[in-house]
Amino acid sequence: MFDFNIGARRPMTGEARAKRLADAQELVQRQLAQHGLDGASSPSQLSNADGLTRLLQRLLPVGESPTRATPVPERLDLPAGAQFLSGRHQGRSGSRAYRTYVPASADAGATAIVMMLHGCTQTLEDFAIGTGMNALAERYGFVVLYPEQSRGANAQTCWNWFSPNDQTRDRGEPEILAGMAREAMSHYDVPPDRCFVAGLSAGAAMAVILGTTYPDVFAAAGVHSGLPYRSARDVASAFAAMAGQRSEQSAEPSHPGIRTIVFHGSADSTVHVSNGDGIARNADRNAPSPSLQTTRTGQVNGRTCSVTTSTGPDGRDHLEHWVIDGLGHAWSGGQPGGSYTDPQGPDASAEMIRFFFEFKD
Repeated sequence: MFDFNIGARRPMTGEARAKRLADAQELVQRQLAQHGLDGASSPSQLSNADGLTRLLQRLLPVGESPTRATPVPERLDLPAGAQFLSGRHQGRSGSRAYRTYVPASADAGATAIVMMLHGCTQTLEDFAIGTGMNALAERYGFVVLYPEQSRGANAQTCWNWFSPNDQTRDRGEPEILAGMAREAMSHYDVPPDRCFVAGLSAGAAMAVILGTTYPDVFAAAGVHSGLPYRSARDVASAFAAMAGQRSEQSAEPSHPGIRTIVFHGSADSTVHVSNGDGIARNADRNAPSPSLQTTRTGQVNGRTCSVTTSTGPDGRDHLEHWVIDGLGHAWSGGQPGGSYTDPQGPDASAEMIRFFFEFKD
């Protein structure tokens, strides 16, 4: 799912280009050795960053093949009374297109807003189909906000979670996305304690960033196959983090973190399962204390799941961490019409909404 091409349409000169080449050469050399390739594709034989990028794309393990029975339609079938609106939000740091699913059940007012962040190579329509979130919106009356990454910002439509400029409050993509959420909250009269963010892969990593930098905008985060806050600073360190070779970052926030539910597959060969563990540790460390931690193990559709829950002194569950045996780099319980989904389950979308809304089992 991750196929980095950061800044592919942003011209580079001088020191920036030299650094990009040096980082890419080092990364390619490591990847060549790991894949047992000979010197015929040596970085020294590639004359520019484009050549290095092509080699990186060939070597990068992009994850399991997307499960997509038919091409994803540009328009979704809508139930009577529902709307799937298009818009564009302009922030100080730039603009992004988005679509808003307004369910028929929100006639009398939206119960919440859920921002859904797609992964690399996905479109927002693809993500909407694969997660089945719109059906849950109809059931519970919440509005779903689907931002779309610009190919001008990332040629593979990845959210730039590994870029320092996109990891900080009031800068880059976090500023744009938080502004989009604020605009939606104002329009649909939804308070911040009913605004949530969720994502898959690169979108999950950005959801972690938003939850960390904008706890005043988002009340909870759903993180599926993502990475911890500031686990990378460039493409090379992003590869290392994805492989589970992440170095611990010291710049953690001092304020209490938002409520977080984490999903990760034990068989994820694209983003190592240890990244889910890191997200859970950070969320637990920043939760109100003292907390009571419990772990339960069970089966869903023949698949073993381990669920660790941290409950704070207020009696609320501040963390829920799912490790799903045999799940790869795919949305658990997703619909086969979308990419990067595993229909076997458990149903990550339903569990996230339960956690956000604090429904009890």
